[in-house]
Amino acid sequence: MFFYSIFFPFYVLGICLAAPFSSKVRHLLAGHIRIRSTLKREVDPSASYLWFHASSLGEFEAGRPLLEQIHADYPQYRILLTFFSPSGYELCKDYKYADVVCYMPFDFGFAIRRFLKLVPVKKAFFIRYEFWPRTLKVLSRLGIEVYSVSSVFRSCQFFFHKAGGFYRRCLRCFTHLFVQDQNSKDLLAGIGISNVTIVGDTRIDRVIQIASASSPQPLVAKFAGSGLVCIAGSSWPSDEEVFIPYFPNNGKWKLIIAPHVISESHLREIEGRLQGCRYVRLSDATEDSIEDFDVLIVNCFGLLSSIYRYGQVAFIGGGFIDGIHNVLEAAVYNVPTVFGPNHQEFHEAGELIELGGAFMVENTTDFRMLMDKFVSDPAYLEQCGHAAGDYVMKNKGTTQRIISGLGL
Repeated sequence: MFFYSIFFPFYVLGICLAAPFSSKVRHLLAGHIRIRSTLKREVDPSASYLWFHASSLGEFEAGRPLLEQIHADYPQYRILLTFFSPSGYELCKDYKYADVVCYMPFDFGFAIRRFLKLVPVKKAFFIRYEFWPRTLKVLSRLGIEVYSVSSVFRSCQFFFHKAGGFYRRCLRCFTHLFVQDQNSKDLLAGIGISNVTIVGDTRIDRVIQIASASSPQPLVAKFAGSGLVCIAGSSWPSDEEVFIPYFPNNGKWKLIIAPHVISESHLREIEGRLQGCRYVRLSDATEDSIEDFDVLIVNCFGLLSSIYRYGQVAFIGGGFIDGIHNVLEAAVYNVPTVFGPNHQEFHEAGELIELGGAFMVENTTDFRMLMDKFVSDPAYLEQCGHAAGDYVMKNKGTTQRIISGLGL
């Protein structure tokens, strides 16, 4: 508690000092300044609110199925949605299933108490990795039920260190923790926390929802044709170094690249690696010519989850830097996934590897051998795709499992 009390104010000070140099931080601070006025303008003090908090867009997508199901089934409650990151808030500030959307106050007791005086919160839901000590303490003292949703715990986290007593006490503020796997439950049991239920990952319900609502992409479908297509989703330069060398002069596969960063400099870097390939950007492609190309570069956002359906294999970016992106978005279409070694924090990736629906590669040679195996053994490729899709379908229903334990 002492160290948190000392260092957190410096953390907030650092954010303030960084504002002149970062538009993202300026948006964050401006949003915090508007919290009070937003609540006074938009909150109905006579209503009962359910508070959903997500750090950023990824956490929001994980919690979205739960929020939307509760919105549909329990219209007597209003929805308050908060974010920590500007990237989540800016994209979701007009989200139609929330009655109020704003930033979460910084984790100071006085700020949280002032916040909760303006919103009559009945229950609070913190999505995945959100554990704010003072906020949890205030909620607990006020008798407001608070739930951890779709969370994952690992032995390296501070809760399980010898010096982590302060953080362990924070976990005891939760009314209940809905975790993704048995390992998380076992770790929590080891520190005396038993109000835990294994429910799975709400992101699985979300990718099923997205897939069922996704629109066909006729231009991409014409590019794909009836041959073998590899889709590289959310790729970074370190990923592209690994998979692109396989494709020039290959003759067996077509390639679709949807990079994580769509900037002119990155697009030109990708094109520089594609020497020997006939490539085209999606924005330049036409129905008359698109079948003539070997590589399609998706230079716009928002289409990737719909495009995965046109592939036989998906290379998921991020595995050579901070961590892989969402493998489930491809797996839902019976598409096996391939990614780099940094996947340990994503338990679904490990489970898919064990089931044969995903593969880890460390270099271009690994990738080449795997892709050649798929070419030489079509039945094996089909088997791997079914393993991926079956995993998704067998693990759906997390949203309903959580709702059944809430007592709404």
